Amino acid sequence: MPLTLRTRPLTGSIRPLTGRIRPLTGPTRPLQEGTRPSRRVTGPLRHRRAAALLACAVSVALLGASAPPVPLGLGDRLFPYLGNPGYDVASYDLSFAYPGSNDKPLQAVTTINAVTTTDLDRLNLDFAHGKVESVEVDGRAAAFESAGEDLVVTPDRPLRQGDWTRITVKHTSDPVSAKGQDGGWVRTTDGLAMANQADAAHLVFPCNDHPSDKAMFTFHVTAPNGYTVVANGLPAETARTGRTTTWTYRTRHPMATELAQVSIGRSAVLHRTGPHGLPVRDVVPSADAKTLEPWLARTPDQIAWLEGKVGTYPFETYGVLMAQASTGFELETQTLSLFEKNLFTEPAYPKWYIESIMVHELSHQWFGDSVSPRVWSDVWLNEGHATWYEELYAEEKGHQPMINRMKAAYGASDRWRTADGPPALPKAPEPGQKISIFRPNIYDGAALALYALRQEIGRPAFERLERIWVQQHKDGTATTADFVHLASAIANRDLTGFFDAWLYGEKTPPMPGHPDWKQVPAPKKQTAK
Repeated sequence: MPLTLRTRPLTGSIRPLTGRIRPLTGPTRPLQEGTRPSRRVTGPLRHRRAAALLACAVSVALLGASAPPVPLGLGDRLFPYLGNPGYDVASYDLSFAYPGSNDKPLQAVTTINAVTTTDLDRLNLDFAHGKVESVEVDGRAAAFESAGEDLVVTPDRPLRQGDWTRITVKHTSDPVSAKGQDGGWVRTTDGLAMANQADAAHLVFPCNDHPSDKAMFTFHVTAPNGYTVVANGLPAETARTGRTTTWTYRTRHPMATELAQVSIGRSAVLHRTGPHGLPVRDVVPSADAKTLEPWLARTPDQIAWLEGKVGTYPFETYGVLMAQASTGFELETQTLSLFEKNLFTEPAYPKWYIESIMVHELSHQWFGDSVSPRVWSDVWLNEGHATWYEELYAEEKGHQPMINRMKAAYGASDRWRTADGPPALPKAPEPGQKISIFRPNIYDGAALALYALRQEIGRPAFERLERIWVQQHKDGTATTADFVHLASAIANRDLTGFFDAWLYGEKTPPMPGHPDWKQVPAPKKQTAK
């Protein structure tokens, strides 16, 4: 991902991965869903169609307060009930009280500052795993009910379009997963961490849980003395009161809810300096700090390597969180990427492979975190680019030729498209397995499309595209259509047909420069004799 599931790597083979612009964010921009970036659906017509979809959702929100509460959503093709219309979140202020045990609910308060984008008699928040004790809107008690995975709030007076409003929810946050719910809090051997991708932040706190609505975050976490807390952004304050300590962190850049991270554990925080004086802090189990230090020491050079490819690191800090948990994935939570500690201690993984995975998650800080997908169908922009730089790093630093993996990916591409959908039109997740959108087609399949693009427009134009893309859409959201438009402008020709085939086609197009590359049938299953 974001979520990157691992298998033991084999040289020259594909790592089978399964589940992971502008700067205006939030549902005030209509969502674009399931449309190819052709001239027929870009510009005003595309926005009118998307606006009609959003207006339909908003009309539900405008029903009188006497109507029964219903779950809403932004109409995302893959997660239709994720997010909510009618408001744009500016900031979250999250307070958690950790009781010293990771199997008991945390007491929590979530405060949301938002601006309404239409008149609202009531509004919906995504929240599905905790007990709500009270809700206030602008300091006045508000009624609330649950509907599906939504918390429906009815203020004592209507909210008018353009109003700034503050919603305060007192609730619990349960680290023990409910049946059929994936993600949210991750229980480690010594505390907690978060893994909210793709749609699990609302299992931790009430929110507008969609990447199109990025916001600033402040975290206040109280834990018993002896625990260390680290969250996204930079530390603002640490206050000890008796037997507990409260840690405060703030982001300096907007963030999608799925990228929130809070680590609570008996941890050591190791500090070092990255390029341009960038503060780098890593969070590791205290007992393993010395063993893990050689891996962590590589991060500044990895940041410098990526800056040489795509430009200055986009955030205020970076670091690696090595959690004592068995998750099966790594996750690019903003400024503090989540890793399983065992990735770095398992002797079967070669050095080049582990470093390339570190670079995969680091790449996401540009591709997916700073530039976030407008809708989840755009997730190939995250994973394709992170896989691209993972492979490029393995080639340049680990002497693993990228062309070998690309050729292998090409041979499997038709099978992936049949099973999972094309890179920019992935099939919906399996019931009860929401992270199953993270399939090979949006990892190696999407990286393959980027390789084809470099073959098509040439290396200098491709490298210029990458730099301009992350700079133009920094701190914002972007769509596939935005990428096609920018690539066409840099290449000085219309690339709509090229992208249409590579991102939406049922069959994989011929690879530019490699007419000999062919699809490889799936190996036949052997029957026991």
